[in-house]
Amino acid sequence: MKYKILIYIITLGFLGLAFFPNQELPKDFVYVKTLIPDLDVELRYYTTNNFVGDTIDGYKSNHLILTNAAAKQLKQVQDELQKKNLCLKVYDGYRPQRAVNHFMRWAKDLNDTINKALFYPDVHKRNLFREEYIASRSGHSRGSTVDLTIIDGNTGKPLDMGSPYDFFGEESWVDYDGITEAQKKNRQLLQNVMLKHNFRNYPKEWWHFTLRGEPYPNTYFDFEVE
Repeated sequence: MKYKILIYIITLGFLGLAFFPNQELPKDFVYVKTLIPDLDVELRYYTTNNFVGDTIDGYKSNHLILTNAAAKQLKQVQDELQKKNLCLKVYDGYRPQRAVNHFMRWAKDLNDTINKALFYPDVHKRNLFREEYIASRSGHSRGSTVDLTIIDGNTGKPLDMGSPYDFFGEESWVDYDGITEAQKKNRQLLQNVMLKHNFRNYPKEWWHFTLRGEPYPNTYFDFEVE
């Protein structure tokens, strides 16, 4: 019997249905994979593949965390997309305030531009605050904001949205006209399905959505992602 239980647990883990996070979350927060086991998650700030070029403070695992309300709505988005053989891929969700503080320290070091060519080639680093690419407070820290895209259900390849995730420039604006019709169509698909399920977009970032009526509109959390 013990052997059968062990095999069952291993199988669930392989399917993404079971994992063992290290902390008890605050009230009304959830590990999103408990609700959406097949969700593709790649938290970029847990890696070096981001505009800073380093792992960001507060990110200690690739576990996506959101408020329960946001996670439930995100599941509806995933369910609808899967009817078209499409899926979501999430790059960020809840973000600790200490991560935002890390961004602020980085932005003030004008000599640290290791990933400028990839993420902000046409923006001077000293202007990142003024042009609102970086701020001292982030909606992500309230727990109901997600950064995401759509991927092909067969290949896992992201749809072409006309700019990379976290690219600082007009190319990332939702209504940017200098992209192909196919790229515009992909952006509109993402906008429409997220809006349908009660998420509003940030116009300067095609990937950024916040739950309408979010449960903690004035609270910025700082527990770690682990």
